[in-house]
Amino acid sequence: MPEDSSPRWSDLGRPPLDGAALEAALTRDTGLWRSLTVVPEAGSTNADLIAAAGRDEPEGAVLVAEHQVAGRGRLDRVWTSPPRAGLTVSVLLRPDVPAARRGWLPLLTGVALAEAVGESTGVLASVKWPNDLLARDGRKLAGILAESSGGAVVVGTGLNVSSTAAELPDTATSLTEVTGGTVDRAPVLLAFLRALERRYLRWVEHLGDPVSSGLAADYLRWSSTVGSEVRVELPDGSALEGVAEAVDWDGRLVVRTSAGVVELASGDVRHVRTRAPEA
Repeated sequence: MPEDSSPRWSDLGRPPLDGAALEAALTRDTGLWRSLTVVPEAGSTNADLIAAAGRDEPEGAVLVAEHQVAGRGRLDRVWTSPPRAGLTVSVLLRPDVPAARRGWLPLLTGVALAEAVGESTGVLASVKWPNDLLARDGRKLAGILAESSGGAVVVGTGLNVSSTAAELPDTATSLTEVTGGTVDRAPVLLAFLRALERRYLRWVEHLGDPVSSGLAADYLRWSSTVGSEVRVELPDGSALEGVAEAVDWDGRLVVRTSAGVVELASGDVRHVRTRAPEA
């Protein structure tokens, strides 16, 4: 066979993404996506698209970084991944919905990601309120961060694909670790963006209403939080315990505690831990 010196195959375990092919496949038949750009490295894909939003960039831009060097999670937590070991992708959206309903965007994104991961890899995952995708053993597969800028919302997702156990904290895992085999990132990325488009357009069509759009019911089916006993750690160091009963119309977690019912927005909490029920 003739030698193929293409850099795409220089690392068979972690080949780079083919940005041109992905953009052509994504934008061929879409009502949302205008562009898909893959860059070798970025400080933060969310920050880059927020800057683009400030220049009046219309919605539908997708930015993927093979390596993100200044990634952030919720509450400015640091998020890093080895080059080409995961999917670091941000999307620019301008949802024409009441501002309060935007709290559903990271939840919508989590459902789309769970669907795409299951469809493309067979991995059964669940969504943990407000912004994590979990493997069946409870370890973290992905994190989601939504940031508003004027009328725009940039939603960033970091999914562990080929990261090894040695490259991950004990609380995290990757698609390769779960499946025991090599996972091609390109089909996962396309499945995710197509699922996100379907759900987002329907949600916007219903003016952000999670009930009439079907999002609330679907979220409950994927949720590992609602219906569970939880311990919620608050920014001031205190905590509350109770049962997560629901997610309300604005995407807030409804927790019934011994002192009554509390509604929590994602910015109100530091961490939500699911507790095994007492025997």
